[in-house]
Amino acid sequence: MLPVGLALISAAAYGSADFLVGLAARRSSAAQANLAVYAAGTLALAACAPFNRSAPTGGSLAWGAIAGVGCGGGAMFLAAGFRRTEFGVAGPLSAVIGAVLAAIAGIWMGNRPGAWAWAGLLLALPAIAVVSVGRAPVGARRSAGVGFGAAAGLGCAVSLVGLGEAGAAAGIWPVLAAQASALATTAAAAAVTGDLKLPRSGIRLSLSSGAIGAAAAAVYIDAVHAGMLVIVAVVTSLFPCFTVGLARVLESERLGATRLAGLALTLASVSLIATNGR
Repeated sequence: MLPVGLALISAAAYGSADFLVGLAARRSSAAQANLAVYAAGTLALAACAPFNRSAPTGGSLAWGAIAGVGCGGGAMFLAAGFRRTEFGVAGPLSAVIGAVLAAIAGIWMGNRPGAWAWAGLLLALPAIAVVSVGRAPVGARRSAGVGFGAAAGLGCAVSLVGLGEAGAAAGIWPVLAAQASALATTAAAAAVTGDLKLPRSGIRLSLSSGAIGAAAAAVYIDAVHAGMLVIVAVVTSLFPCFTVGLARVLESERLGATRLAGLALTLASVSLIATNGR
């Protein structure tokens, strides 16, 4: 139960951070908003580092840096997908691909969930897609969304696996390495697109998102340390449910029958995983 509970906390934090950076991106560009997000996460963790009693290792920092490249790159690919198509294509695809690839990695590493947990994991994948889906376009715009969504999903999987392999023994150091690496990756991508600057509006939203996202990553590492990557990664990937919930409560966005069905699938999935998930 503990790994599943921690994974849900991480998902809630990731979903909240995603909601805030989404609001910030409406007031600036996605690249500028993400720059502020990772800058805030890096600075917040750097301020906490002197109080961390755990010592970093080369391996934990390396895995953290790899996770950061995936996270930063995935965020930029997802932003590119959103600029070219509707959220209903790139968003769900990136979440599902990230969860599937991370689950495959966990199985390859020897994770063997029980039967009820397997049922929950299989139910979680359509739940992620359904709760995230919006109105999907057709034609060339849909093809662009598929490509960028798939690339973002690969980045998400790299982040999930990298943070999981970093381990909890090194404390916040791997998360700090991940945030710094994500900042560098995002900055490099922003420089290529000519958007290398911090946003003038929505800065508080981005800074809040960065701090919450860094905390989510730290909790995620603890969850993987206490359980199986295949379970924790998929449960954490349910974060769009929390993003959608916040949009409903704070922005009065309509859920619709499809998203309500996705939330119901999510509850069923988590219940099954928690039955014998470790």
